Amino acid sequence: MSASITTDVSNYEVLGQGDLSHTMKALTWQGKNTVKVVETARPKIIDEGDVILKVTGSTICGSDLHLFHEAIPDLQKGDILGHEFCGLIASVGPAVKRVKVGDRVVASFQIACGECYYCKKKLTSMCERTNSNDEASKLYGRRTAGMFGYSHFTGGFAGGQAEYVRVAYGDVNLLHLPDDVPDEKGLYLSDVLGTSWNAVVDTGVEEGDTVAIWGAGPIGQMAAEFSFFNNAHRVILIDGSDGKWRLEFVKKILPRLETIDYTNLLKGETVASTLKKMCNGRGPDVAIECAAGEYTKGWAHYFERLLGMETDTSELINEMIVSVRGFGRCGVTGVYAGYCNHFNIGSLMETGIHLAGNGQSPVQKYWDDLLKYIQQEQIHPLHMVTHRFKLEDMATVYHLFNKREPGIQKVFIQTKFSAPPTPGSPALTEL
Repeated sequence: MSASITTDVSNYEVLGQGDLSHTMKALTWQGKNTVKVVETARPKIIDEGDVILKVTGSTICGSDLHLFHEAIPDLQKGDILGHEFCGLIASVGPAVKRVKVGDRVVASFQIACGECYYCKKKLTSMCERTNSNDEASKLYGRRTAGMFGYSHFTGGFAGGQAEYVRVAYGDVNLLHLPDDVPDEKGLYLSDVLGTSWNAVVDTGVEEGDTVAIWGAGPIGQMAAEFSFFNNAHRVILIDGSDGKWRLEFVKKILPRLETIDYTNLLKGETVASTLKKMCNGRGPDVAIECAAGEYTKGWAHYFERLLGMETDTSELINEMIVSVRGFGRCGVTGVYAGYCNHFNIGSLMETGIHLAGNGQSPVQKYWDDLLKYIQQEQIHPLHMVTHRFKLEDMATVYHLFNKREPGIQKVFIQTKFSAPPTPGSPALTEL
């Protein structure tokens, strides 16, 4: 395996890092709340461990909206976005041994070297070699792995919301998809399935638990499904405002699910008081945050974020801490970039709450099991997939996703290389 990696290749036309004789379509960041599909240079082999992938499927993740809003630092105009993608291998570097041209594969959203301390422990999201950004290391006290399409703060790697993508350390960061797992199911092994699974197992959901989940988007939906899969007794999903339609969407799929619409509580009631009433006065055993620190509920945090006094709001984490039973467990899976104010550390300490930062999930750790569960139809990625769109329409799709357009949960983005929709998946929506 090659030990070298070239970072800060977020736009293949820059510094001659792409094949200027051939072009492709790609979704690029053009400034706050602005993205655009452009014609740009295709990637080429740079390091000997590289793989060039023809993208057959990608998607939009809720965390892509943090980039869209410029909540993640060190974005540059023209960066190619997208960290969830699958495809066909078009070419490989001379050091690549495990995969070959023509293989159908899905990529990990994080980029691992396979050889460092953390990679050997299967904690690939903490890879020590693939993120050269010093500011990230200073802020977090240690390095995190590079990520596809997620700013120069995470290494500056071009993403997969494109027709082609360069995958560094291809032998490590690609999973072969068998014939009985179509792209519309296998794609989501790149992030959302592994992230949701990690939220549940890392926070410690056990048989008989009552689990409360903040955020009814795709991560929250699959965390709810995986909580039941891991024998939780009850699961309560919390959302509201523009996303409250998702509560009914998920409940139709998981009839045992209970829900709280925080915008429709009785006067004087809070999420915490409602949960305690639902759970014998004590609260749930486990709380999992699947929303993110960007979304404020009150004016104080709104203005503090607006004025740069904090990067993230502590509101949802505080709700979890005061909602769970004493010595309960809280997990943070939604993206938090930096600092927050007014954190209720007293409640955390005095009542024995166990707070886990679930991290950027080391999705490769779970690949074998999750792939097997998909093949056995024990887990169902298509439960969350509502729409199929063209890559060419991605700018419009970002705006629909940002508005939480009713009915759009998780999407599949096709390219000119995609196979026709597999039975049971959404048909193409023309925009």
